[in-house]
Amino acid sequence: MGSNRQDREATLEAPADVLAAQPQALLGLTVLWHPNRQRIGEQAVLMFEGGCCEVHRNAPDFQRAGSDVGQALDHQGISRTPIRFLRNADGSLTVQSSASRMHFEVDGRVIAAAAEGQILGVQQLANGVVLRLGSSVLLCLGHVGLLPSPQRDGALAGVGRAMARVRSAIAQVAATQLPVLILGETGTGKELVAQAIHAASTRAGQAMVSVNMATLGESLAAADLFGACKGAYTGALGARKGLFAEAHAGTLFLDEIGDTPLQVQPMLLRALETGEYRPLGSARTERADVRLIAATDRNLSSAGFNQPLLRRLEAYVIAIPPLRERREDIGVLIALGLSRLGGDRPATELPVSIIQTLCLHDWPGNVRQLHHLLQRLVLAQQAGDPLELPGLEPAPAPAPPPAAA
Repeated sequence: MGSNRQDREATLEAPADVLAAQPQALLGLTVLWHPNRQRIGEQAVLMFEGGCCEVHRNAPDFQRAGSDVGQALDHQGISRTPIRFLRNADGSLTVQSSASRMHFEVDGRVIAAAAEGQILGVQQLANGVVLRLGSSVLLCLGHVGLLPSPQRDGALAGVGRAMARVRSAIAQVAATQLPVLILGETGTGKELVAQAIHAASTRAGQAMVSVNMATLGESLAAADLFGACKGAYTGALGARKGLFAEAHAGTLFLDEIGDTPLQVQPMLLRALETGEYRPLGSARTERADVRLIAATDRNLSSAGFNQPLLRRLEAYVIAIPPLRERREDIGVLIALGLSRLGGDRPATELPVSIIQTLCLHDWPGNVRQLHHLLQRLVLAQQAGDPLELPGLEPAPAPAPPPAAA
């Protein structure tokens, strides 16, 4: 979660001038899980009056994008006695548990009603802190924008600012003909971003041709991309149409662009600069009107990649955040995944303890890994098998530092 934000006049629950008076980045709560699935993804900005903010059954009000009406959590498992958050000078928070008997956890650690206040550090807040209130409600405490962003489908789903920025970038660049370089770890949804750009562009009615550059053999990569004449290489029994020709008037998506063979990279650069290419074995130059989108999970600013080509590719860059940096979106992704995987069966219900574990995990495989695990859980549940999370049980949380005096 980043700290930049756009100034807006409308807010979740207070006038803009009140929010502007907040000394540090805005902190808020996102509903990760709730017995009423429609509440998942709702957000509330925390208002620190006198350095203190209270959370309980009846406050604060949570809101979803596009709605002018806020609603408290209003769940019987949540106490009316407040949990208090005290803002410290260094940007950390001190959390004081409710004096009630309500079950309360912070990042998987049970906080007793009589416990001293616990400090949530700046980095902890940046990562997103998972709170469990009672037996059924999970919240993510972290940095938020002035307004919640709308939810979307697929790997681009999310209510946090990170995915809102990605969706905004897609809308901006789709209206242009610029080459786009999509950066992101494996499983973050790079191809889905490319598909969204194509679908929103003036080329949407034409073909989008996709290729994983890591699958192209080094000896025939040029023929795959630019085509070849009959006899251009051993086994070329006829003329061959390349991917650039197939994508004419449309979009060509080159995934894993960092694996492009070195000898092909200057050919790609020429095609990007002039729209011209020469099929293997041909004396004629061909032209293709192609919008190029590339993606990688590697650092291309190295001697192993053609730097002039990189400069052309990065005319517009979209960086997709890893799932561990958008923890506030995990509940939305889980709910969406369960809804889709359930098919015609009744809505799949998972124990809140499992949902909590999923929300606490860092997901090195990102959205793809989460989706695959949800598939296994749904299949196990439908078969009546035990629900297991091998390798996902979170490590015991470190003992928190004592609250400041």
